Amino acid sequence: MTKYLIGSNLLLKLVFIASLSLILVACSGDKGDDLDKFMATAANDMGKGVEPLPEVLPYTPLQYNADGTLSDPFKARKAANKAGALQPNTNRPKEALEAYPLESLKYVGMMSKSKLTYALIKTPDNTVQQVKVGNYIGPNFGLVTKIDETAIALKEIIQDDLTGDWVERTASINLQE
Repeated sequence: MTKYLIGSNLLLKLVFIASLSLILVACSGDKGDDLDKFMATAANDMGKGVEPLPEVLPYTPLQYNADGTLSDPFKARKAANKAGALQPNTNRPKEALEAYPLESLKYVGMMSKSKLTYALIKTPDNTVQQVKVGNYIGPNFGLVTKIDETAIALKEIIQDDLTGDWVERTASINLQE
């Protein structure tokens, strides 16, 4: 009986090997020829020439402020203290709306009482403040000069970047609808 089992195991092994080799032979048909053809013609479709890299020009350094017209950015500029020159009043107490940049303030309305006109200004923290002509708004010493239905006119005093002198400029805050 053991001889019969050994013989059947051997027979099963031979059948398995024969069927596996038949499968391998069946799969190896014309497919290898297609791959060989592709490999032979693939190089024909590729571009043969590569454009050369552009010529790199040598770096020529330039001297900063060679003509002496620019001020040194690392040295503090002195403010001009000329007699009679325009200067902001730094001794007065700051008003509440001077803590906010003009871009963050919104002109939302106007009201009048006792021949005085007040503008209603909404701040970034959603509070509403009243201002009248003569009040200050913004970080640049902005003095309110006129209030009407469409805008608030301001006169700001700022320092000129080149000379350090104080100069006036006008600004406005338009009504937000």
